[in-house]
Amino acid sequence: MLELPSPSLRKRRRSDPLEQTGTSQRPSQQQKLNHSSASQPPSAFWDSLTKVWLTKRALRELDRRNHQAAPNPSHSPQKTNWEAGHYADYLSRCTPKVFNNIRVFARHGGPDLSGLRGYREPMRRFDPTMTSGQLVRSQRYSPATTSNTTKTKSTCVYDRNFQQHLTDHAVYPHPYRSLEGKVPAKPENWNEILRMLALPRPSLSPSSFTDGDHENFVFADAGALKKKQVSESLIPVIEGKISDAKYRSGGIPFTNLDPLGDGTPPGNPDVYYGAPPEQLSQKVRNELSGQIIPSTQHDLPIAPNFFLAVESPEESVLVARRLACYNGALGARGMHSLQCYGRGELVYDNNASTITSIYYGGTLKMYTSYVAPPSTAGGRPEYYMHQLNVWCMDGNPETWRQAATAYRNARDWTGQQRVKAIVRANEKANPVKVEGPANDAAVSLASSVVTVASVTEACTMS
Repeated sequence: MLELPSPSLRKRRRSDPLEQTGTSQRPSQQQKLNHSSASQPPSAFWDSLTKVWLTKRALRELDRRNHQAAPNPSHSPQKTNWEAGHYADYLSRCTPKVFNNIRVFARHGGPDLSGLRGYREPMRRFDPTMTSGQLVRSQRYSPATTSNTTKTKSTCVYDRNFQQHLTDHAVYPHPYRSLEGKVPAKPENWNEILRMLALPRPSLSPSSFTDGDHENFVFADAGALKKKQVSESLIPVIEGKISDAKYRSGGIPFTNLDPLGDGTPPGNPDVYYGAPPEQLSQKVRNELSGQIIPSTQHDLPIAPNFFLAVESPEESVLVARRLACYNGALGARGMHSLQCYGRGELVYDNNASTITSIYYGGTLKMYTSYVAPPSTAGGRPEYYMHQLNVWCMDGNPETWRQAATAYRNARDWTGQQRVKAIVRANEKANPVKVEGPANDAAVSLASSVVTVASVTEACTMS
């Protein structure tokens, strides 16, 4: 375990009020947690970890803290003597008026250098004896400094410390066992979800997806060595025909969602499904923005609860698992906030309405994510991830059909769960009055019900 030298380093409890984020109310502006940059998280990220793993980003943070703590190196005697001679020569050649101004300026303390406090000493000092040509050549041929984050960016960002950060903030991966040896309970609707995944689809019968189609998929999978190739050549085959693209997006960092811990990088699924913004009341969108609206680009789908993470054979499947864990928790929190909207208190039914998937090297893995009540008084909500099944899609045609069936059924089912939550939130935001002529609220609700019917139809894809 890496030890980061910092007097402020401390282990925060999960019940620390500074870091609590509920699911029904958005944090105030002063308490709003921040996302970290894609390259290096802030000090708060490292200070909140109960255990720091030895990773590249941890070493960079260690170097940064060591550099801040170390005093600036003194000048070499040769350099100091040269500078003293240079300044003395300048003073001996300046006019009496300039010399007197310098004496007055120095008598009052000289220039204010407080603005330079904490700045690094320049790596290369300017030497007046160098010609301009020498200076240009030294800069031209000096080795360029390139960021390590350009290589294996996701591997560096979503490393073991990222997973530790999630666990410290009650976002638990699959499988997980507590220090007491307890394994989290599966969601209450676990068996219902398993039955739903196995429902047959005519578009995936042996006559619709033949053995020859599977052979073509296997060859395409073997040749897809990069993530872009996997996303463009394989995922569309698994997803099938999408009747309405406005429910689907991906590759968009979830920078508008409140992070589940200070300094946590934003979620960024390769594919996600949500609802068009106009489906949900503007009032609800405003109040739950940080929990259901992923991006500041407000025409993208909101309230996402179905996610897919894709990795190529050359990349680490651990990154996809960590992303699936975090994206699933964000989706579960958003669905919970919609389901509890207008109730005045949080209600935990321990049912899952969010599903995440991973595709890696011909294998499809599928998980549920759900939110559970805090295990301690004043604690934070807890998010659990459970594996539904694993399919080897490049194994045989029947397994491929089972995997694609489960994927498409899960996508449709999560769409139905999303519709139910949106209808309920709209009813709470715009209650219908029983007596009197139709008013704007009634018209709004009626239009939302019509829209929901079309949404349910659109969610049932091939």
